[in-house]
Amino acid sequence: MADRVGRQPRRVINSVAPIRICDNGGWTDTWFAERGKIFNIGVYPYVEVQIEVFPGGDADEPIMVFAENYGEQFAAQPGNAGWDRHPLLQAAIARMQVPGNVALQVTIFSEAPSGASTGTSAAVAVALVGALDSLTDGRLTPHEVAYTAQSIETDMLKLQCGIQDQLCSAYGGINYIEMFRYPRATVSPIQIPNSTWWELERRLTLIYLGKSHSSSVVHEKVIRELEGAGPACRKLEDLRATAEKSRDAVYAGDFVALGRAMIENTEAQGRLHADLISRDAWRVIEIARQHGALGWKVNGAGGEGGSLTILGGSLTHAQRAMIREIEADNPLCSNIPIYLSRYGLRTWDATLDAGGQSV
Repeated sequence: MADRVGRQPRRVINSVAPIRICDNGGWTDTWFAERGKIFNIGVYPYVEVQIEVFPGGDADEPIMVFAENYGEQFAAQPGNAGWDRHPLLQAAIARMQVPGNVALQVTIFSEAPSGASTGTSAAVAVALVGALDSLTDGRLTPHEVAYTAQSIETDMLKLQCGIQDQLCSAYGGINYIEMFRYPRATVSPIQIPNSTWWELERRLTLIYLGKSHSSSVVHEKVIRELEGAGPACRKLEDLRATAEKSRDAVYAGDFVALGRAMIENTEAQGRLHADLISRDAWRVIEIARQHGALGWKVNGAGGEGGSLTILGGSLTHAQRAMIREIEADNPLCSNIPIYLSRYGLRTWDATLDAGGQSV
């Protein structure tokens, strides 16, 4: 394994991509839904990728990966599909075909907890694909980055994965996504006055339930049922309708209507399977209701663990009191500070001084 301590990189590439909350219409961006309508919001905390580029690239100069959140460093093996360590990272490196005349030190980090149902894995893939794309003459568009990131999960890793997380991370902001034929979709960024943007940002709270979300037999059961029901089934239509209502509410600056759409979406998730709304989630929802929240959305597909997006009322002190009670009621729960991200994927080179140090 190459020792790069004390060596100066030839180049340093930075990349950040937002995570996703409030995915009203989720589940309809999948292969079995065939067509979908999704509303979502890109937020900070970002996934951060930094690539130190060194001359080299022979067998003694491997691609080193530092998964900083896990404290793990390992040599990527892009030529070996049987990845047993962080396969998403290794598959992305293999997909992007790193030039053979460089050696890389790749660092990935995010303040977002793993398994929070906020599209973090999609943001990791988007940020990593964007950074690796900077090594070549090609420049993928945000749409192409999103499709590449989604293909890594579905085609290379054979995972169940929709497209909305990757599109939100690539584009950022507030989005209305219409998937006309899986996985092909259009993205319509929702442009609103600053006052509406700031007020929406102030009202939103992201509550992590303290347990990492992962796919389960419940999700497989739901997928089997929806696959058999077809794209026009009532359960999917109910979810699609909440995306349209959310879009219209945000354009109108109508937070009551947005909250109602969030609640309708969560109830529609529950009709897919009761276990998609966990007991911990219901308890948080009850506390939010008692503090005057206008709406709540179980992020992602739902199930055990994960997180909720809560839309608060007009009084900030009531929102703070809600957060305190949620965290006191269940010590595993925590508030994750969020800010709406006006931008999606961003990639740039660090400025290096004459000695190769970043300045």
